[in-house]
Amino acid sequence: MKPVPPEIEIAGRRIGAAHEPFVICELSGNHNGSLERALSMLDAAAATGCDAIKIQTYTADTITMDVDRPEFRIHGGLWDGRSLYELYQEAQTPFEWHESLFARARELGVILFSSPFDESAVDLLDGLGAPAFKIASFEAIDLPLIRYTAAKGKPLIISTGMANLAEIEAAKAAALEAGASGVVLLHCVSSYPARLEDANVRTVADMAGRFGCPVGLSDHTHGTAASVAAIALGACVIEKHFTLARADGGPDAAFSLEPAEFTTLVRECKDAWRALGRAHYDLLGAERANLQFRRSLYVAADVPAGAPLTRDNVRSIRPGNGLPPASLPDVLGRPAARDLKRGEPLAWDMME
Repeated sequence: MKPVPPEIEIAGRRIGAAHEPFVICELSGNHNGSLERALSMLDAAAATGCDAIKIQTYTADTITMDVDRPEFRIHGGLWDGRSLYELYQEAQTPFEWHESLFARARELGVILFSSPFDESAVDLLDGLGAPAFKIASFEAIDLPLIRYTAAKGKPLIISTGMANLAEIEAAKAAALEAGASGVVLLHCVSSYPARLEDANVRTVADMAGRFGCPVGLSDHTHGTAASVAAIALGACVIEKHFTLARADGGPDAAFSLEPAEFTTLVRECKDAWRALGRAHYDLLGAERANLQFRRSLYVAADVPAGAPLTRDNVRSIRPGNGLPPASLPDVLGRPAARDLKRGEPLAWDMME
């Protein structure tokens, strides 16, 4: 297996620890079956300042089957009682929409890519010039799909919800062996919505250490806290669901961010990354002007020449023009070399 690149490139954007976080706006099925709404979502998503927009490429028939058996029905959660086939019929982004969506993304100057769920979806997306592919958590164990997708020679972003360590390693290895130009692994909790206390974003840092590739978070929690925390722990990529308005409904609307909220997410993630900086203990240029206001030793009461310096006539105060406070034990008891006036900064030549 070839080495894992420490960073990848998607449509000219470098993604890795040394670069600003790559924030992906996931449209999912919140278009509610309307191409016009899907195009409006692209417009609104691009305006948030996100780095890329992602869709999902499947049909109900390519992702499941229309079978009336208990295991084909969802039990509990946001989609309780619905059949898989019914849900995916509602949420699918029809193949015939894709050309229009990619054309609009080019007009907007925004990166658009998708999650393929079978080989026909991979071929469609590759033909439209998608610069990368996303492998969804539920497909992370589908190594034949991963290999087929990776063979297109583009980067793969792989969500790891429900996958154990061995399965994550197998997915990464399959992608690289089959020709992917790089791999990003996303920590993900496959619960919709995910509880904040289940986010476990410390996993992001652990994944980076274990797998040696760029890592990130696919965030299904409410709000922005988990995403910002993940940036602080080394996430290079954030993926979050998007909707024009939660009140409009949609398969994923309940855990999606509205435009103003997504704009805040982008800003906070990038601000958090900038705040990380580097570990250092040097004086910053911005701090130099405040050096004068650190504490130092000052004459606190008039001292006649020859009188000893004591705690009553020498104090550690702000500003910082006198001797450092650590010199106080060496100063006490020494006689004044001249008359000292209250408010003078203390110096060694002022004492015998």
